[in-house]
Amino acid sequence: MTSPPDDLTARVAADLAQILSGPPEAPRLARALRLLAKWRAGMLEQVAARQGPPELVAGPFRGMAYPVRASEGARLPRMLGVYEASLAPVIEQIVARAYPLVVDIGAAEGYYAVGLARRMPQARVLARDGDARARRRCALLAEANGVAARVEIGGVMTHADLDALPAGETVIICDIEGAEAELLDPARAPGLAGADLLVEVHEGMRPGTLDLLKARFAPSHDIREIGRKLDDSALTGWMERLDDLDRLLLLWEWRSSPTPWLWMTRK
Repeated sequence: MTSPPDDLTARVAADLAQILSGPPEAPRLARALRLLAKWRAGMLEQVAARQGPPELVAGPFRGMAYPVRASEGARLPRMLGVYEASLAPVIEQIVARAYPLVVDIGAAEGYYAVGLARRMPQARVLARDGDARARRRCALLAEANGVAARVEIGGVMTHADLDALPAGETVIICDIEGAEAELLDPARAPGLAGADLLVEVHEGMRPGTLDLLKARFAPSHDIREIGRKLDDSALTGWMERLDDLDRLLLLWEWRSSPTPWLWMTRK
């Protein structure tokens, strides 16, 4: 006799039946595929949490404890340390440049804020997010990694806050779901011209934002656009026994449209 499905599986099955109840159309099947992929990723996340190890096994933040849930998006690639793998070389540049101040806008649960605090013991790190739940998770992550004293957690950043940042001493990491078009404006926050910026551009949500930011910062910054990349270096141990689809789901970041990054450094 088979055991009854857990609550999550039962809800997913009901949602899947609803999605597939209409005419057989490609968009409907695509929605069903995405739903099933997220369900399977959730199952794999439970296995990963049991199998360990409890620290990130790859990437620029290797060794960081990650006992919290992601505030948004996929947790699995974060747990492995291969989240947003194309940024790894930039993270190494940031560490090597030893900025006295790191500002993480849209810090979520603190993956970058805490990771950089561990790698840059001389730096002061400001983790800013408008979501109270994200701030609580960031505080837990900082405490779990022994850097709570250097990660200052707060709410939304304003143009005045950005304008007050010390020139030449600051790197800004920004991931604010499309609001970068309003916030990152040197005309309203001239102090931005003195900082280096790593910005996720939500072009799928706000078409034209990529060109807008490039035009704004071209006079003051050298600009490099960074696309997506997968890093399978963490797929070792028990993960070797998984089929290829599960191994891909361990790396899947749930993105539904391109989110290029801009690495903008002062000229």
